[in-house]
Amino acid sequence: MSKGFQFKQFFIEQDKCAMKVGTDGVLLGAWANIQDGNVLDIGSGTGLIALMTVQRNSNVVVDTIDIEENAFIQSTINIANSKWIDSVFAHHIALQDYAPDKKYDTIISNPPFFNNTYQPEEEKRNIARQNLLLPFEQLVFHVNRLLKPEGVFSVVLPKEAEHFVELAKKHSLYLNKKMNVFPNSKKACKRVLLEFSRKEDEVVEGNLIIETDKRHVYSSEYELLTKDFYLEFKRG
Repeated sequence: MSKGFQFKQFFIEQDKCAMKVGTDGVLLGAWANIQDGNVLDIGSGTGLIALMTVQRNSNVVVDTIDIEENAFIQSTINIANSKWIDSVFAHHIALQDYAPDKKYDTIISNPPFFNNTYQPEEEKRNIARQNLLLPFEQLVFHVNRLLKPEGVFSVVLPKEAEHFVELAKKHSLYLNKKMNVFPNSKKACKRVLLEFSRKEDEVVEGNLIIETDKRHVYSSEYELLTKDFYLEFKRG
């Protein structure tokens, strides 16, 4: 059984869900531009990003969707155990079949992809299956369908998946912000945080280094970004 994860304002159980709490989800949940109004979390997993979202902005209502039954069950439990049970609503449904009677001000997604060669085989199979069920082309198509004209879409991807930007552009979603994420100052960029809208403008780009040259000693920028969530970081 996988142990849960205690954040400052909520607890995440993850024993039922193949996709565990990880740095990617925390980064996206802390970095994404969360506008007031309706928020959609695509591929919600444990419900981590949804709970981070409503912690950051109390003027939102969050819908989460996940095609995996165990992920849906897990997120439902975590939402029910939080103080935001009236603001976050989980749905067990595929994105392709999701047809709400509203559009969204904010859409966020931490889509499944292979992190590295050391992932457990069961997790790799789960990710491969989800990739087949929701390829990037389908993701951007349905984000375009569900996003308000003035809405924003944020996603975390591996560095190698930056062709996603061109796919999004074909659906009138333009890159506005980009954060290159480095494990430490000596390693290459592994992840990118991307923000899209329907407004084509100059891209604001930045870099984020997670650790200093010492293992488990985090950069001030990473600590500042995540201090409202991780127990070990004090609020400034």
